[in-house]
Amino acid sequence: MKKISIIGLGYIGLPTAAAFASHGLTVVGVDVNQHAVDTINRGKIHIVEPGLETRVKEAVHAGRLRATTTPEAADAFLIAVPTPFKDDHVPDLKYVEAASLSIASVLKRGDLVVLESTSPVGATEQMAAWLAQARPDLTFPQQAGDDSDVRIAYCPERVLPGHVIRELIENDRVIGGMTTNCSEQAAKLYKTFVRGECVITDARTAEMCKLTENSFRDVNIAFANELSIIADKLDINVWELIGLANRHPRVNVLQPGPGVGGHCIAVDPWFIVDSAPDDARLIRAARAINDSKPVWVLDKVEKAARGIKNPVIACLGLAFKANIDDLRESPAVEITHALGVKYPMQVIAVEPNISELTEPLRDVVDFKSVEKALKEANIVLLLVGHREFVDLDMSLLEGKTVIDTRGVFYKP
Repeated sequence: MKKISIIGLGYIGLPTAAAFASHGLTVVGVDVNQHAVDTINRGKIHIVEPGLETRVKEAVHAGRLRATTTPEAADAFLIAVPTPFKDDHVPDLKYVEAASLSIASVLKRGDLVVLESTSPVGATEQMAAWLAQARPDLTFPQQAGDDSDVRIAYCPERVLPGHVIRELIENDRVIGGMTTNCSEQAAKLYKTFVRGECVITDARTAEMCKLTENSFRDVNIAFANELSIIADKLDINVWELIGLANRHPRVNVLQPGPGVGGHCIAVDPWFIVDSAPDDARLIRAARAINDSKPVWVLDKVEKAARGIKNPVIACLGLAFKANIDDLRESPAVEITHALGVKYPMQVIAVEPNISELTEPLRDVVDFKSVEKALKEANIVLLLVGHREFVDLDMSLLEGKTVIDTRGVFYKP
């Protein structure tokens, strides 16, 4: 394969495009965001990810990577678009459908289509059905098996924001083709740059594998979050408690926080619950615990504010995890917005990885540097463990009420 098309140039699509391009393939990225397309074509990036801009710049200047808003013919298509859920936690595949239909007209015999988006079980088959309906002149795996004109597979990403470039290359990949030939062709493509093992299975198992990985993490985070609530009620320092418990050779309690964010962990478990609502009891309970943690944090802040005549609250961090700019499904955003609504003109948001606030936050809170925020605030709410906060001069917190949801200020 000589030419690859990546549909969706976000936190996964753009690094993947850069990885293929840096290994000699011609890559065309497709995105509906004109700003993102223009930025990439200048050799710049529209997201924060260490090491990515250098790779994008080199690939663009070498003529191996370009971006466009209109799909065009290629040998392989990788779909990396969002898969949110609706208000009732039902998976929403509208972006996958739109991406599939957008490439249907340029498909040809011998092409490979890989869905990378985290998806409910059966999504790859649904994508193939959409393509088959749009292109009745071509055959697809559900019709012709290994003899189909177009090969279809599923290969989820499993990378950590902030380390995406390294993990894309080093981590194992699970590849689930709709047929044996589909799996083999997809594995051959990914081996262009993946040093980890490309493990082959079927599409449904690969889809469930991704959901399982994130649900496992969600359940373990829920244990830590529940433990933090109990420890607080019993007047126990949860950070010291976890440190002591983790000295046991077979115990590894995770760190609690203000909730769970990001497009994966906060969303994916609901895909399993939707598929088996009567059986996913533990997974559902973990989601409930993690989704309720922001309410607990808000209650802590409100109790602290009652004792202060004119409370000014500095919310440190908005991203869903440390040292990135990704605000998707972030509990810090949820908490900061709720405080801004309750305390108009009294809340200051601090997020060193973005340049400005977007709606609805900018309508209810101020946006300042950490130094200015701490000078004005009498309540400090630490929500994200950014390096700027970890290295903070602790004297700036003197005389203030501090609520640390990440244990950043705990010094054992």
